[in-house]
Amino acid sequence: MNIPETFFSVSEQLVLFGLSCLFGAVLGVIYDIFRALRAALPHNSWLVVFEDLIFFTFYAFFLSVFSSAAARGELRFYYVLGNLLGFMLYILTVGNAVISAVRKIFSVLRKLFSFIISPFCRCYVFLREKAAGKFVGSNKHLVNCLKNIRNLLLNCRYLLYNNIEIKKKERENRCRKK
Repeated sequence: MNIPETFFSVSEQLVLFGLSCLFGAVLGVIYDIFRALRAALPHNSWLVVFEDLIFFTFYAFFLSVFSSAAARGELRFYYVLGNLLGFMLYILTVGNAVISAVRKIFSVLRKLFSFIISPFCRCYVFLREKAAGKFVGSNKHLVNCLKNIRNLLLNCRYLLYNNIEIKKKERENRCRKK
């Protein structure tokens, strides 16, 4: 009777630990994509939390695939430890260099973009200042006209254009007072 091997030898465990370290570095590259995205575009804290949740979901999926494909479905603590070690080694060495280069590139691109767009911004500001005076003045005139109309509408007796009707109302009011 031939019983399949149910445990890993030390050399197999070392190979699995090395693979998990290597895949930890791959996870570092994936995390650098999120870091580069954060360097390129402004993020609020909710978006950062959402990106981190996506990364940890990806890591959980990766860990389950790794344990089922490479380790016969066995999940060991040293897989996670190897992933963490590879991730940290990548982030602290190559990852910092990559992110600093990405930040410099995006800084240069922002400066170049602002240099290109600045004449258009100055033109817009100039035209806005010139047009604002005309529109603000006409708006004040319109507001004053509307206030006058509202005052007229509040005083109902000025709405009657027929003097006979006004006199009739005044007589009725005098009669009621007596």
